[in-house]
Amino acid sequence: MTRSLTLERCAPRSIQFLKYANIKSLEDSWLDTSSAHGQLILTVMGGLAEFERKLIRQRCDEGIKRAKAKGTLFGRKPVLDVGQRRKIAERYAAGETTATLARDYDCGEATIWRVLRG
Repeated sequence: MTRSLTLERCAPRSIQFLKYANIKSLEDSWLDTSSAHGQLILTVMGGLAEFERKLIRQRCDEGIKRAKAKGTLFGRKPVLDVGQRRKIAERYAAGETTATLARDYDCGEATIWRVLRG
């Protein structure tokens, strides 16, 4: 099985990578890590790939921050609304089992336990 070597995969570890492996491309003359020139090119390209990845991460974080400031909710939507949660607590206090409640509300017992806990 052959794994393709992408710059993004080797960039964070380019220093260790260059210590143990020499690469010579058959198609690209610039890619020859046995020479100082080839090592420089690969290191610079790896640094650029790492820089680009950090910029992407930064933009994502800024977008998430703006969305949270607007009040956007993240994650999965609740299975049960507030009224259903209140009724579950009342019925459980009256002595019904979690299995019965889960069957009646078409959800898992773990969901019922989370409702009762919080």
